[in-house]
Amino acid sequence: MMEGLRKTWDGLLGRLGHGMARMLHAKRPGYKPRAHIDFDRICRALRPGDVLLVEGNERISGAIKYLTQSTWSHAALYIGDALPAPADGSERPRLIEVNLHQGCVAAPLGSYRGFNLRICRASSLGDADRAALVAFMAGKIGLRYDLRNIFDLLRFFLPLPPLPAHLRRRALAFGSGDPTRAICSSLIAQAFQSINYPILPEVSDSGALDDDAAREVFHIRHYSLFAPRDFDLSPYFEIVKPAIGDGFDFRKLHWD
Repeated sequence: MMEGLRKTWDGLLGRLGHGMARMLHAKRPGYKPRAHIDFDRICRALRPGDVLLVEGNERISGAIKYLTQSTWSHAALYIGDALPAPADGSERPRLIEVNLHQGCVAAPLGSYRGFNLRICRASSLGDADRAALVAFMAGKIGLRYDLRNIFDLLRFFLPLPPLPAHLRRRALAFGSGDPTRAICSSLIAQAFQSINYPILPEVSDSGALDDDAAREVFHIRHYSLFAPRDFDLSPYFEIVKPAIGDGFDFRKLHWD
């Protein structure tokens, strides 16, 4: 009998948690990008393995922006043509992303037309490295997160506390685990860690090898602690701006 009650209670919490997650991902009306974005040019510039940062307009986006002190609230990995085109003729999924209410899913680029976007590209990746990143993410499609801990989700419905800047990231990481991993770009961080590519490693001095030399040791931060802005801040990711890469010349601009 107790086992039956426990399963019933877990099922209720799970349904309630997924309902709350859907509410957190509801779009807020009136969003306008802060800059002119040539979406088609961005699509042409993307390469498999690129991280696409998004300034979201969902309810949860505001909390992530505040707690991470960044305009970027979401991240997705570009996979190119790794997945087949849908039989119904709809847009081919070229992104793999994670969200609370769906877990790990494939999505078309068109989902983010009209949003502020940024391309972050890991340096010196070979074809095998890019393929490994794509394969890692593709292998996670269908992964769902345990959302039974509704108290972890409830924090995003409450007014954001006036926390000092150095404590905000800790507030984002606080919780039981799964709801945090589902919003912190952690799966993309795992993918890069799987090929030993650094994002924002902790660096410490391990002591002098002799009187004149010391070495730095790169410590792998736990993947659940990464947020979208970390790819923007990382010294190991290039920020790709297609308008400049296409041979931008300010002298050719026509001003009104």
